[in-house]
Amino acid sequence: MAQRFLLRRFLASVTSRKPPQGRWAPLTPRALQRSPGDSPTVTPNHARSLYTTRVCTTTFNIQDGPDFQDRVVNSETPVVVDFHAQWCGPCKILGPRLEKVVAKQHGKVVMAKVDIDDHTDLALEYEVSAVPTVLAIKNGDVVDKFVGIKDEDQLEAFLKKLIG
Repeated sequence: MAQRFLLRRFLASVTSRKPPQGRWAPLTPRALQRSPGDSPTVTPNHARSLYTTRVCTTTFNIQDGPDFQDRVVNSETPVVVDFHAQWCGPCKILGPRLEKVVAKQHGKVVMAKVDIDDHTDLALEYEVSAVPTVLAIKNGDVVDKFVGIKDEDQLEAFLKKLIG
């Protein structure tokens, strides 16, 4: 009930806002009107625009075995694989730290997240006996591994060894 109320308030506030005006107003094909023989003129567009943020492509969730094979084992980019579980407290601490450090690498390394409850077969194949377990995979081979929580400096050192 509370969620519905908050959603209704949010939508009401979004729809009541005035569309952007002036220099940075979004342009649509209807906003550019041209008279025969004239140069294009811009008229205000009163349609609402949807602004989005850039999608993070350095971190992804593994869907199944073939997805893991395709996106991790066959990857040309080094991959950090985070084996975690929803119920794991340390995983909830390590996950965001690891994502932050991977994002700082600007695509030199990517991160795959594997939920061990959903993908027990992968956890067994890679001998994951405790979570969080993080593997460094390069050219399809496991080149490094750690179990447990690390601070950001240790994570950056871990990634530098993988990249370098």
